[in-house]
Amino acid sequence: MTRAARTIPAPTPGRTDMTIMARDLDVTLDGRQVLRGVSLEVPHGSWTAVIGPNGAGKSTLLRAILGLRPGPGEVSIAGTDPRTLKPRERARLVAYAPQSPSLPAGMAVFDYTLLGRSPYIPYLGRESARDRAIAAEVLERLDLTGLAGRPLDRLSGGERQRVVLARALAQQASVLLLDEPTTALDIGHQQQVLELIDRLRLADRLTVVTTIHDLTLAGQYADGLLLLSGGRVAAAGPPAEVLTRDTVAAHFDARVQVTTGAGGRPILSPERPR
Repeated sequence: MTRAARTIPAPTPGRTDMTIMARDLDVTLDGRQVLRGVSLEVPHGSWTAVIGPNGAGKSTLLRAILGLRPGPGEVSIAGTDPRTLKPRERARLVAYAPQSPSLPAGMAVFDYTLLGRSPYIPYLGRESARDRAIAAEVLERLDLTGLAGRPLDRLSGGERQRVVLARALAQQASVLLLDEPTTALDIGHQQQVLELIDRLRLADRLTVVTTIHDLTLAGQYADGLLLLSGGRVAAAGPPAEVLTRDTVAAHFDARVQVTTGAGGRPILSPERPR
């Protein structure tokens, strides 16, 4: 996958510090407390991966940051609480890609990407030439120009994930919240998607938060990890500090060997019982 020479216009002009901060977030769903006093800080331009066993509250945390899961606690992005913003204002600040986004059958890739421009299109209005140009430039950057007219239901898994990312980038937000961006992908496509996210983050100084099931992938790409277990923060910090043999055993009920890869990043390998 190649990167085009052109780049999309800089996200959210005028914003210089897109640090994400959350303090003491609580979320209760259907009478069950899913998040309990969760706090995190994601510095501007960095990548934090939220990890944890199934049901730990990872997806709920992303939605709580956006205000889609109301509850006590504080949230700040660039000094603004996104939960107080109208949906269109929030979409200009933060781009969110859910784990299983709705991909309308028959809709073309270009038209789906253009949906990312909705926060900038007036009510009852139509997209402008600029909106269409931005969508086209995003597709070019993600090496999707050749698929612009293809229906969404005729894409491979890796292509679909890149198209979902294209719609998010078309919002020109400086913060990306991505829920399991590599779900259901083989290892090659997982690597392609994560490499792409990292290149875009570095090029545009994006602040990125993702949930990732694969612990080794999380440790290889993210600057920091937040481990949720039972709705609480069990560990947080650089990958090498969070992904230890004892921590994985305690919270994932798994035996692993942890070795050190390039850049001091941890690599986990399953260990069979003797």
